[in-house]
Amino acid sequence: MNRIIDTIDVTAPIGPTFDLAADVERWPAILPHYRWVTIRERRPDGTTVVEMSANRPFGPINWPTWWTSEMGIDRDRREVRYRHVRGVTTGMEVIWRLTPRAGGVHIDLIHDWDGPGWLPIGRGIVAAVIMRIFVHGIAWRTLAGIKRKAELSA
Repeated sequence: MNRIIDTIDVTAPIGPTFDLAADVERWPAILPHYRWVTIRERRPDGTTVVEMSANRPFGPINWPTWWTSEMGIDRDRREVRYRHVRGVTTGMEVIWRLTPRAGGVHIDLIHDWDGPGWLPIGRGIVAAVIMRIFVHGIAWRTLAGIKRKAELSA
């Protein structure tokens, strides 16, 4: 299993910061690298199927990415969880975990993935490359954008 953990500390109250992390429909308006987010289904169990697209910049070139996830929000535990169900990263598990700290909140953004299921060999190597280059690049920009918006709003 390949794991990438991105973290950031935010100097803002945990409630509004959690709301920003969980309200993915607003992300394209507050995160410039997000191209679009579309809610595909709201299930009775509270799970939301969400289709997302973000750019991964490489200098002046933006590489478009796309995936669909089942998203669950646990306000008591201050976690947002995703399971990628379509796209290159199908099978990826993602956890946003927000923890209160003095003066604000600490965010852990955890991605776990074995690699593309359609690839018979070398899945781990492919997963490591995709996670380090694409997932980390997008995750870090997302965390920085959430931090920026939360701190400006505090």
